[in-house]
Amino acid sequence: MQVTTGPSRRRTFRISLAHDVWVYWESHPLSDISRVRDLGPSGLFLETRARKREGELLRLHFLVQEGPIRAEAVVRHADPGRGLGMKISSVSSQDAPQLSQLLSRLREDPRSPQVPPLDKS
Repeated sequence: MQVTTGPSRRRTFRISLAHDVWVYWESHPLSDISRVRDLGPSGLFLETRARKREGELLRLHFLVQEGPIRAEAVVRHADPGRGLGMKISSVSSQDAPQLSQLLSRLREDPRSPQVPPLDKS
């Protein structure tokens, strides 16, 4: 059986993570620690069994060597039992340089393939 999916709406690259990147997240009434499956400057996919609906806001705290990275993200799609696809809605201005450094480090890792955005032309 072949599974087809619709066109990607992403406008930026996502990095598929071959190593562990974790975030502590909060969204009333839940909080948890989840693994990040892919990450880009405007979004990410979290592995979690937590049930969240499209449009819900999560506060994220990345647990990475670059230092504190705090962000807010909106759930764009939920894959029950697998996780949440999210769009990053804001990053603390003091934490933006660390997010940039994290993305640079992950891009340079040969184990982390980049998934290009859909060519809209």
